[in-house]
Order: sequence, then structure tokens, then C-alpha cells
Amino acid sequence: MSIVTIERKVLEKNDALAASNRQMFARHRLLALNIVSSPGAGKTTLLEATIDRLKHHVRIAVVEGDVQTDIDAQRVARYGVPVVQIVTNGGCHLEAGLVAAAVDRLDLDAVDLLLIENVGNLVCPANFDLGEAMKVVVLSTTEGADKPLKYPAMFRRASVLIINKVDLLPYIDADVGTIRRYARQINPKLLVFETSATTGAGIPEWCDWLLSTLTAGHA
Repeated sequence: MSIVTIERKVLEKNDALAASNRQMFARHRLLALNIVSSPGAGKTTLLEATIDRLKHHVRIAVVEGDVQTDIDAQRVARYGVPVVQIVTNGGCHLEAGLVAAAVDRLDLDAVDLLLIENVGNLVCPANFDLGEAMKVVVLSTTEGADKPLKYPAMFRRASVLIINKVDLLPYIDADVGTIRRYARQINPKLLVFETSATTGAGIPEWCDWLLSTLTAGHA
């Protein structure tokens, strides 16, 4: 019982900080996305492709979450956008307080789109609200179709599913239709994109959706 009580208190504190973050993002009229996936799904490469396509049209900033190193932040910084690294030192997820401290180092008046790359994990990040407008879950074709069934909380709480690495479909035993069916079995409202962050397939559609969502928000 004590374990349950401690966990509830932790989540309650996080939710309060997340609500504060959400109010702050609303004041600055920016769109904050929490990008989540298991390790190796291609989140950072997807961010690079997204930034490269949109950086001349949208003011983008990035918060990078990693267990160790700032390798991903260095990759993103090459695209000329503001980036803040959070190193969790073994923590399996970002928390709202960490994000608040990170964005305090950004000029949010100069940001339209805030991309928060969470730690590679499909379990813990599902429970921690960061104040984002929505969660975007990235699933690579190499992971198998059963991920939504194995990690239902993440897919239930996400608004967007990006099925990445579709360029590998000719070489692996994976079926995108099955991934879609399982994912929408968990969350019928999921918006789904199929992409290859390395070849660029599907990136225009994903970026067009981001632009339309930003336009609607500012309107």
C-alpha cells in the first residue's frame, strides 16, 4: 500500500507541474509535442528530417532527453535550432519539472513548435505528462506489429502514431496493416503516418499536418 501511495504522490506532483507547463506553452502560443518511442525507432532522425523541412517556415526549438550523453542534441544543433539537453543519469523518462527547467533556457516568444524527444522507453513516459499538447509515438517497422498490444498505455495516450523505417519493409517480416489494426484496436482515434526518416518518404505529409495544426492553433 505504501508503494501505491508514493507513486500517486509522485504522479500528482508531476501533473501539477505539467499543468503549469501547459499554461506557459498556451501563453506563448506554441505547440509542444512529446515524441516517444522505444530505443532505436528513429526519433532523432525523424526530428532531423522534420526540422530540415520546416526550419525556414516555423520557429522550432528542441528539448532532448537521454539517459547519458548529449549526442542527439549535437545532431539536432547542426540544423541551427535552439536545443536543450536533459541527461537523466539513468532515469527512464522525462518529468514535467525537468522540462520546465529546460525550457527556462529558451526564448519561448521565439518558438512556434517545441519538440520534446523523450527517453527511449514505451513504459514510464506513458504515465508522465510533460504539459505537451499531444504525445507522438514512433514505432519502427523492425520492432514487430505487436508493440501496441504489449504497451497499450502508451498507444492509448498518444494522439499520433508514426510508423517509421518503411523503407525496410521489403527486407523484413512486417505488415503495416497489422500495426495499424493493433494500434487502432487500442486507440481508434490515432492519426497514423508512414515514414522513412532516412529516405524522406512520408515526411512531407507529416510536416504538412504539423503546419496545419500550428495554423489552426494560432487561429
